[in-house]
Amino acid sequence: MKELSVLIATIIALTAPVTSFAAMDHSGHGTGAHETGHGGQQGDVAHEEVVDGVKATFKVMSMKEHMKAMNMALPKEMKETHHIAVEFKDSKSGKALTEGEVKVKVQNPDKSDQTKEMMGMQGHFGADFDMSKNGKYGVMCKFQLKDGKTRQAKFWYTAK
Repeated sequence: MKELSVLIATIIALTAPVTSFAAMDHSGHGTGAHETGHGGQQGDVAHEEVVDGVKATFKVMSMKEHMKAMNMALPKEMKETHHIAVEFKDSKSGKALTEGEVKVKVQNPDKSDQTKEMMGMQGHFGADFDMSKNGKYGVMCKFQLKDGKTRQAKFWYTAK
């Protein structure tokens, strides 16, 4: 089961970076907008903020839609329903920051939680979560990039 999740995450890691960069709205307008097209990449820019000189952009995408866009079937035994991806950039230069450790804790609507280490995936970090119930999810991210500083970002995401 775990191997299947790792396999799917690897497939997404190898295919998502090029399409996610192409699908991004680089103008800065459109935070929170649902993005489609450009290679089939879909997802919401759920949150964006600058923390101690690092711009963190979080996207939440449905695994079902994402796998369909890649012409792949979603395995029936897979319990994770959403992929959370975060890109880090230097807020002054815009240079991608791709090295470090990233951990995300998702608080479910019923107050239970899921904590996962995010994998580095060619330009972003990502992990899959079970967000199958409608409601508000608290997303708390703690990250330590190459500069050694520990930073945090938090936001609410509503699953419908």
